[in-house]
Amino acid sequence: MSTTTLPPGEKTRPAPARGRRAGISDRSRAERKLGWMLAGPAFAVMLLVTAYPILQAVYDSLFDFRLTDPENKSFTGLSNYSVILTDRIWWTSLAVTLLITVVTVAVELVLGFALALVMMKALSAIRPVIRAAILIPYAVITVVSAFAWQYAFSLDSGFVNSWLGWLPGISADTDWFGGTWKSLFVVCIAEIWKTTPFISLLLLAGLAQVPEVLQEAAKVDGATWWQRMRRVTIPNMKAAIMVALLFRSLDAFRVFDSIFIMTGGANNTETVSFLAYRQTIARLEIGLGSAVSVLLFVCVVLICALFIKGFKVDLASARGEG
Repeated sequence: MSTTTLPPGEKTRPAPARGRRAGISDRSRAERKLGWMLAGPAFAVMLLVTAYPILQAVYDSLFDFRLTDPENKSFTGLSNYSVILTDRIWWTSLAVTLLITVVTVAVELVLGFALALVMMKALSAIRPVIRAAILIPYAVITVVSAFAWQYAFSLDSGFVNSWLGWLPGISADTDWFGGTWKSLFVVCIAEIWKTTPFISLLLLAGLAQVPEVLQEAAKVDGATWWQRMRRVTIPNMKAAIMVALLFRSLDAFRVFDSIFIMTGGANNTETVSFLAYRQTIARLEIGLGSAVSVLLFVCVVLICALFIKGFKVDLASARGEG
């Protein structure tokens, strides 16, 4: 019987857990395959539907093309992008869009999280009623919501001035749509009211994934409510928070309906989407409008990349494999 002697100073290394790693790898491959089987057909249809408009917009952005003079369509390369990026209107529209996105998403995250906690802790008998009531604003069509908020804040027919006249700075003749900041305030209020339920629904799904055993262990250790929230709840729903912020940020960055209905882009309230509409539809400048649309698409892609890279969500750990 032979024995194996290790060299001096070398320690015995434990054998790798081949079975566990192989099991995780097999599970990941199986889930990935199932995911592609389920989402593949929808992904293919969406790609076919969206690929042509995107490529057509990129193509049109390289031409000086006006619908009022289609015969004089000429190739200009990247000159449309140069015109847009050197124009103050583009940077003003981008700043307004970023302001609306940051303000609305931040407020909606806080309010949505509070509503998600309410729905999570509500009694089972009234839980469906509370969830249905909270989700009512999200069921309202955006155009209808925008008209309703415009009516409420209107100087002639609105009721906000009479209701809030006791507050400093608000009187019967306050014109909410007569200036940039007041107009953007109304737009942000309308967006927050409309889409906070969407955030709360996504965060509610994240709260349901937090293991109750961790909460009980934190209570036993004497952790306060805020400590449990900061050390247990929020870290375990990081993936849900990322999804909620990503989806809502992309939607807020493309805001158009509220601006179109409430302000029409007046008083420096024009967003990037409204700028693309004005160039393409109102002025029939297909080349410039397509270039604005392409830049909007690039901004959306950058937002996706920043969120995914910034959150660094480990999906394997979220599944309990880490």
